[in-house]
Amino acid sequence: MARLHGIWGYPYIDLEPFLAPVPFEEIHEEICLGLTQVDVSCTGGSLKWMQVVAPAVADDPYADYMLTISKFDRAQFEAFVSLADDPSLFDPDRRAEYSFGDETDHPLNERQILYMKYRYGVYFPWKVVYHFVENQRWEDKNQGAGKSIPVEAERIFPKTVALLRSLPFVEIGRCLIFGLEANDHAPLHQDTAPGSIEQVEHCMTICPAGNKRFYLTDDDQEERVDVASRIYWFNDMDWHGVEPDPYFRYSIRIDGVFEPEFVARLRRKLCS
Repeated sequence: MARLHGIWGYPYIDLEPFLAPVPFEEIHEEICLGLTQVDVSCTGGSLKWMQVVAPAVADDPYADYMLTISKFDRAQFEAFVSLADDPSLFDPDRRAEYSFGDETDHPLNERQILYMKYRYGVYFPWKVVYHFVENQRWEDKNQGAGKSIPVEAERIFPKTVALLRSLPFVEIGRCLIFGLEANDHAPLHQDTAPGSIEQVEHCMTICPAGNKRFYLTDDDQEERVDVASRIYWFNDMDWHGVEPDPYFRYSIRIDGVFEPEFVARLRRKLCS
């Protein structure tokens, strides 16, 4: 544990014993059925450009879309932005000034995602993403002010929404399904730079099927912890990723602020 940042001396915290029983099978069935009825998006294709991947990942052969776009000549850039919702927003002579995709002013639309996959072989780890609560920037992912669960989600995922509302959060700033297609993997990365914040931010991950091989490692990748829990809180300053498997896997990630009494109960049980 000494090499992982962890939480209170633990590599991660299994939250299932501290919550009311969760109907995992019913939630799993609802999510799998519901995902066939909603529009989903892709994410994670610019982790290398964002400089959040482990050193070994930075040199692997999986293409990153922002690193690819940064090398575009004028003709390549024009072809790419011709697929934008409003191509007139972009000046090819200023192409080096633009950033696209996650956490930028120019999110990729579905046409651009497909083009970057088909033409340049870009790898998007999470190809099935659906938001219950959407954040605009990473900085607001734990802040719930002005955010709500859309009507569509309440209609198609009623049991899941009821579960989310029963969880011990004062506020939820981001909640989404992260889905991995068969044989895909989540590259080893950090969500938060070590030392950039004083306290471990509150988050919860739920894996109803219990089949997502999520793991944590230290900086040198000498210590590894495989997370077996179906509901857990981990420190996203630690390197983490998901192993490939020959089937679709997903989890629900919730970021926000835990109820103070819930945190106190965890401390009493785990830190006594």
